[in-house]
This record gives sequence, C-alpha cells and structure tokens, in this order.
Amino acid sequence: MNLLQINTSIRGEQSHSSHLATLLTEKLQAAYPDSELIKRDLAQSSPPLLDGAALGVLFTPAEQRDAEQQALAERFDALIDEIQQADRIVLGVPMYNFGIPAQLKAWFDAIARADLTFRYTESGPEGLLRGKKVYLTLTYGGQHSDTPLDTMTPYLQTMLGFLGMTDLTFIHAEGLARSGDVAELALRQAELEIAALEI
Repeated sequence: MNLLQINTSIRGEQSHSSHLATLLTEKLQAAYPDSELIKRDLAQSSPPLLDGAALGVLFTPAEQRDAEQQALAERFDALIDEIQQADRIVLGVPMYNFGIPAQLKAWFDAIARADLTFRYTESGPEGLLRGKKVYLTLTYGGQHSDTPLDTMTPYLQTMLGFLGMTDLTFIHAEGLARSGDVAELALRQAELEIAALEI
C-alpha cells in the first residue's frame, strides 16, 4: 500500500487542514502497517508553474532538451510518478479567498498530462488514475460548504474525476476564523469524523 499525503496550507504547524490530513494519514498507517508514505508539503516545495516556458519544455523531446530543461521536466515527472504509484491519497486543503491554494492549482496543472494521467477518446476525455481512494480534509474560516460560496468541493470533484479519481471522502471543518468555542468545536467534530471513518 502506497500512501501519499499532500499538504497545501501556507500556515505550517498552525495549519488545521494539515493537522486533519495527518490524523487521516495516521489512521491509514495504522490500518496498513506495511504501507509506505510519501508526504509532500506544497508550501515548502512549490510545484513548478505551468507557464509558456514549461509547456515548451514538456513538448520538447527528451533528447533535445538542455540540462536546465531536463531538470524542469524531471520535476513535473516526479509529481506524476508519485500520484501514479499512490493507492491512497490524503489532501489537506484550506480555503483561501474563496478557492483552493495557488500551490494546489499548480500541482494539478503539473500532474494533468495527456496520455499519462488522462487521455482523449472519441467519447471524450478519460482519466487514467483509476482505482485510487482519495481523502480530503477541507477547512474554512467561515460557513461555506453546501452553499454557492464553496467553490472548492465541486472543483476538487471535477478535477480529480477528470484524472480518474472518483472514490472521494470529504471531511469539512468550518467556522475556524470565528470567535469563541466555534472553531474548537468544528475542529473537534472533524477529528471525530476521521476517527469514525471505516478505512
């Protein structure tokens, strides 16, 4: 069993989404003690941006790349290899300005590559990252899930589904920027949801 945990928060040790993602990963490790874990912090090591230069590198045959181009291509390839090898994926995702963190968008741009993680067919695109289970810990400063303000959940469902990952479990923790006991109760509720999950 190969486990992949992706933290996307810029708040480091103070991150609620990363805390919940780690709890979920620890639960998976307890259920699969022989599993191997790769843990990637996108805030500490941001994925390369898919800009014009990067696109040119990816469309250049490997034997024609210079050393700098090859090094950049290898960074993209490493991210694709990680997700291809993973059986269980845990994503910790906070809401920033009504959307996902920029680092996570860059990660999706890096791993979405035709003929490797998806392909075009006569009936439309087909995801190639099938047979994987994805757990997502989503955190919000306000109350957004199940409202039009929650752009994260539908985006993540669409993007992961496009790549072939449709077995998704969401854990939401909301109101974390509110005063009083609201934030503590929300975090505790999310922790209880994780503890009750059947892995």
